[in-house]
Amino acid sequence: MSQAPLVLVDGSSYLYRAFHALPPLTTSKGLPTGAVKGVLNMLKSLRKQYPGSPFAVVFDAKGGTFRDDMYAEYKANRPSMPDDMRLQIEPLHQSVIALGFPLLCVEGVEADDVIGTLARSSAAANRPVVISTGDKDMAQLVDGHITLVNTMTGSSMDIDGVKEKFGVAPEQIIDYLALMGDSSDNIPGVPGIGPKTASGLLVGVNGGIKELYEQLDIVPTLPIRGAKTLPAKLEEHRESAFLSYQLATIKCDVPLDVGLDDLHLIEPDREKLLELYTLLEFKSWFDEIQRDAKRVELKAAPVAEEVVEAVAPTEASYTTILDQATFDVWLKKLNDAKLFAFDTETTGIDAQQAQLVGVSFAVQPHEAAYIPLTHSYIDAPEQLDRDTVLLALKPLLEDPTKLKVGQHAKFDMNILANCAIGGDPAHGITVRGIAFDTMLESYVLNSTATRHDMDSLAKKYLDYDTVAFQDIAGKGAKQLTFDQIALEQAGPYAAEDADITLRLHQALFAQLSAIPSLASVLTDIEIPLVPVLARIERQGALVDKDLLGIQSIELGNKMVELERQAFEIAGEEFNLGSPKQLGAILYEKLGLPVLKKTGKGQASTAEEVLAKLAEDDYPLPKVLMQYRSMSKLKSTYTDRLPEQINPRTGRIHTSYHQAVAATGRLSSSDPNLQNIPVRTAEGRRIRQAFVAPKGYKMLAADYSQIELRIMAHLSKDEGLMNAFRDNLDVHTATAAEVFKVELGEVTSDQRRSAKAINFGLIYGMGAQKLGKDIGVDTKTAKAYIDVYFARYPGVREYMERTRAQAADQGYVETFFGRRLYLPDINSNKPQERAAAERTAINAPMQGTAADIIKKAMVRVDNWLTESGLDAKVILQVHDELVLEVREDLVAQVSEKIREHMSAAAQLDVPLLVEVGVGNNWDEAH
Repeated sequence: MSQAPLVLVDGSSYLYRAFHALPPLTTSKGLPTGAVKGVLNMLKSLRKQYPGSPFAVVFDAKGGTFRDDMYAEYKANRPSMPDDMRLQIEPLHQSVIALGFPLLCVEGVEADDVIGTLARSSAAANRPVVISTGDKDMAQLVDGHITLVNTMTGSSMDIDGVKEKFGVAPEQIIDYLALMGDSSDNIPGVPGIGPKTASGLLVGVNGGIKELYEQLDIVPTLPIRGAKTLPAKLEEHRESAFLSYQLATIKCDVPLDVGLDDLHLIEPDREKLLELYTLLEFKSWFDEIQRDAKRVELKAAPVAEEVVEAVAPTEASYTTILDQATFDVWLKKLNDAKLFAFDTETTGIDAQQAQLVGVSFAVQPHEAAYIPLTHSYIDAPEQLDRDTVLLALKPLLEDPTKLKVGQHAKFDMNILANCAIGGDPAHGITVRGIAFDTMLESYVLNSTATRHDMDSLAKKYLDYDTVAFQDIAGKGAKQLTFDQIALEQAGPYAAEDADITLRLHQALFAQLSAIPSLASVLTDIEIPLVPVLARIERQGALVDKDLLGIQSIELGNKMVELERQAFEIAGEEFNLGSPKQLGAILYEKLGLPVLKKTGKGQASTAEEVLAKLAEDDYPLPKVLMQYRSMSKLKSTYTDRLPEQINPRTGRIHTSYHQAVAATGRLSSSDPNLQNIPVRTAEGRRIRQAFVAPKGYKMLAADYSQIELRIMAHLSKDEGLMNAFRDNLDVHTATAAEVFKVELGEVTSDQRRSAKAINFGLIYGMGAQKLGKDIGVDTKTAKAYIDVYFARYPGVREYMERTRAQAADQGYVETFFGRRLYLPDINSNKPQERAAAERTAINAPMQGTAADIIKKAMVRVDNWLTESGLDAKVILQVHDELVLEVREDLVAQVSEKIREHMSAAAQLDVPLLVEVGVGNNWDEAH
């Protein structure tokens, strides 16, 4: 049986990370506790993960270290420890000890040095070591016995992992750090040398900085950007490099008062923990200890089991505010809170037309209040004046320093922005300070695990059944609007919404914080996007109602003609919309092959079946596909869009959804603008109906071939990267490779085939489907694919590596760390597994593209807000932003939009943005 590893926990690293990542929890007396809870959660998890292991939790001691003596500026740039963090150190240390963990703080050295000493000593005794840390410096300790684990991300790093992450071996990590320096520790390094240059230099000289400085003459020959100027730079900063080497070296011979035999876990001190959990107000852990004690008693005296009562759940305290004094009390609570949850109740679900009925708030779990404003049922009690309440709340809600959490907060932001205080449509509340959104927290944590509405989340993460709206409002045509619901029911319902939002946030963000890459996706991408999307939705897009009417007539005429053709092919008239009649014509009369059956055993006439039959050149399915396409355009757009024009604004206001598509892409509804076809003349004509107002132009900015560029970056294939770096037309470049011709000799047909290959392979297309798409047999298509992979071997390696990683870890990640879980990746059903593998390959590209356009939207919105220019984003569709720009600003805005979108991500290939301008969307595109 293998020996249990020694587990060494970098307590100081986790304290800093927990403090900055977790919500700012405080007790009722104002004692900060968020970092304590985060670190203890991590320790509890480690204890379960490594049963029987010896442990040490190591923290930095107070005062300076030998590095400060060596270099007076060491860590000089680091800001002083926040008071809220300092206050948590002592209760954290006491809690660690009370949990039974050995705790070490050694004066004159850092926690890293203590960990390094214990790790090397254990490894020398052939005992495996696990170092739990998020600090990259620790990679220098990794060897055959020592492994790093990051409990917050769930990742581990052995020798190969170090090489993969840093590009150098563990024994070169100190040299790597010495060259780069470290701004957080104020280690100077060599200015201008980053990770790629540092690893390139060390690999190039096959050694460390000593060997590097002995071989400066070969540096210009290394395949490193700017290699010719590096020798002079290295020589200039020689002293700094060697000093940095000393500063970055973990000391592994620290005299310690404890040995490996002293690092065993002991039983937790329950009395001390109860005392600490009372002080820290960790109620669930306090209750857990008491329940455990009760179980021990029951085992000792089983006859008493019948009379033991379950611990009662916490009673909720909900208030409906109908008087000024109570409102004043709650207003002070909100202003004093570091974070509060809020929610709005409205007359409907259309954020641009619904009216505000009331608002609810929660400042701590199980305590919330509802302020009714416009309940109007018979005998409704007198309520506080709507405008007076909103004017009092306005400074609080608009203060960006007052942090707020919502559930689908974008809806509430739009309702409050449109609340028209004093009857003035321009006078609303611009909510700022949205720090968290529980819908997005759930979505980022696992986009496929559950639906992200409050009821579903409360059940999954809190095991709590919320009051359903239909339980208090009724169903169907007789369902009441919220202003008609009695306050006896409406008050607790609305307060519960705010309470559950706060409780969900605490549950969800604790899980997200354990995976920093996901926490970053939430805080750096999704949350900043919320106010941007809210503004775009309120802005809306102008449409030409008359042109849509003309298009509807034309589509109707085309449908009549297609119907005539269908009757002619069938030899009789039938209802094209009837699956039963259509099935009889296709399969009984015309004898077409049955490709799929419904659950009732009938031959299917579904869209994908007709599409397959149309591909096989059957004439009636082709006509039917055209008919359905025209019918969908007519019913969804040309007939429907005029009905969706907002009477107040005269514009179309789509709703954008952040938490629907599993890959991170935005979707839209009412109307869905993502599905207007651009490859058909009819689809492009619908875009012509989206017009610029007089004196303005439409500007469309679109990423060029973004998913292929992301593939180049992820696969690191030199051929693909060089094509983009050299600004070649990548489809022409691929055609030249596959068809073995010069670039200038590529025909349009060859380019079209190469385009199908480029995009088909990243979507998992096989030889049979590719052959049909480009009009060749399967054998020829397979030969093209083989040549493609031979020319771009990095692409095949990426695909194989991604499949293996997905199968191993159950998910794939985007460039920014967003995860897509793949529950079928190890299915024993080949078809399910193959579909999951195709998703695994494509999702990082789709997801990265989605993240990039989201970051671009935030950058563009920030610039437009700061500049004050008369230009607004009105639409986002796939990889494209559409703006309304005043005519005289078009050139200026075009340049800046291109600049901001290109800078949204730093890939190994350039991001190219194409900008078009016109009087309507189609012209601009």
